Amino acid sequence: MNFVSVRIITDDIARLVDFYERATGVPAVWSNEDFAELRTPSATLAIGSTRTVPLFAPGSARPADNHSVILEFLVSDVDSVHKNLTAFVEDFVNEPTTMPWGNRALLFRDPDGNLVNFFTPVTPAADEKFAR
Repeated sequence: MNFVSVRIITDDIARLVDFYERATGVPAVWSNEDFAELRTPSATLAIGSTRTVPLFAPGSARPADNHSVILEFLVSDVDSVHKNLTAFVEDFVNEPTTMPWGNRALLFRDPDGNLVNFFTPVTPAADEKFAR
């Protein structure tokens, strides 16, 4: 089994896709007006409009209602990325902080309130863990 993607459901797909394109520097690939993907070498962030929910099961997903999942992105220099994000991220949960497990991490919220963590390994053990 391979983990391939995470999908966010949103009421405003254009706004959220634009946010993630700016935050990650990855251009979105649009399948149609209700579905886009930001594809990275290791996984894909899919973003779907609320109009796609009935295709699965009506009411099975609600936009802007995540209180338990954190989307995580490995970046080469979290401090530099933080400086770039300050131009458009409105809700930083913390500034870049070195965590006990060896990552320097920056936690913020996207426009729908989803938590996003950009991190850089800063210890030999963390470097080894993410070396691929």
